Amino acid sequence: MSSSASSTPISYKDAGVDIDAGDALVERIKPLAKKTMREGVLAGIGGFGALFEVPKRYKEPVLVSGTDGVGTKLKLAFEWNMHDTVGIDLVAMSVNDVLVQGAEPLFFLDYFACGKLDVDTAAAVVGGIARGCELSGCALIGGETAEMPGMYPAGEYDLAGFAVGAVEKSKILTGRDVAAGDVVLGLASAGVHSNGFSLVRKCIERAGDSAPASLDGKPFKQAVMEPTRLYVKGVLAALAQHPAEAGGIKALAHITGGGLLENIPRVLPEGLAAHLQAGSWPQTELFAWLQKTAGIDDIEMNRTFNNGIGMVVVVSAAQADAVAATLRAQGESVHTIGTIAERGTGAPVVVA
Repeated sequence: MSSSASSTPISYKDAGVDIDAGDALVERIKPLAKKTMREGVLAGIGGFGALFEVPKRYKEPVLVSGTDGVGTKLKLAFEWNMHDTVGIDLVAMSVNDVLVQGAEPLFFLDYFACGKLDVDTAAAVVGGIARGCELSGCALIGGETAEMPGMYPAGEYDLAGFAVGAVEKSKILTGRDVAAGDVVLGLASAGVHSNGFSLVRKCIERAGDSAPASLDGKPFKQAVMEPTRLYVKGVLAALAQHPAEAGGIKALAHITGGGLLENIPRVLPEGLAAHLQAGSWPQTELFAWLQKTAGIDDIEMNRTFNNGIGMVVVVSAAQADAVAATLRAQGESVHTIGTIAERGTGAPVVVA
């Protein structure tokens, strides 16, 4: 038995999935992805799998992979209709992690999921992803756009990214050579980057109409949404000039969730600690506002946020000035923020 209603054909579009919109998005993405192409790409967007040949200049290549998302920063992107830069965040969170092992990011894949596909919004997001790849010398080689009716509220989406890099086996950075007396350099962040936004959003909610019109010379919303800094090109240049085997850069730490207090110990050998000097790097207006609005102490600031330092570089004291000069020449803002010492019974990171 069947009624006329139950026998009426239902298309995929009737069910909420618009194949034509997906095709339109792919056509919008293709020229953006094309700008990111580099040596090693054998097949670009459109195939079932993306092909990449590891450059032949590597003698013993080791692949390094990383995956991440953007977190609740996306909630502000939805609320403020600011979709152009969250793609840069997505790329940066993974390529900066890969970089910490001394690896050159080679290619990137993205995953964009929504309830109903808005081609303009998705194209803005992917445009940011392509820009992030371009700035880090990484090919946007493929990805997935998933339209899933009923899975996400109207106007919302989620992002995930996956990066693969390569490093010469003899040049992998592990931090094993870090020793007491080494110098800790801090590379300035561009802002909050992409961690701690659950607290950022609470601060915005608490401030209400009293939130400042601008911070650090930028409109308030722009300052909050400023994308994660891509450290790839500057740090790779410094690694080439000051390799670990020559007593140069011994370890790198990407300051993400857990802040300075929890990320630096990940690259320290057992028995060593980082002693950071409070006030050795400036606190921006943005972080000062967040700290005041949240009413939290310095320890919580350094454990929740990057607090102004997005990447940490551990280097021998003899080469610290030269490494800092190379990084500054690459456009990084560099601060000498501390030294490595024997840990004893203290914490792995001390800020005093």
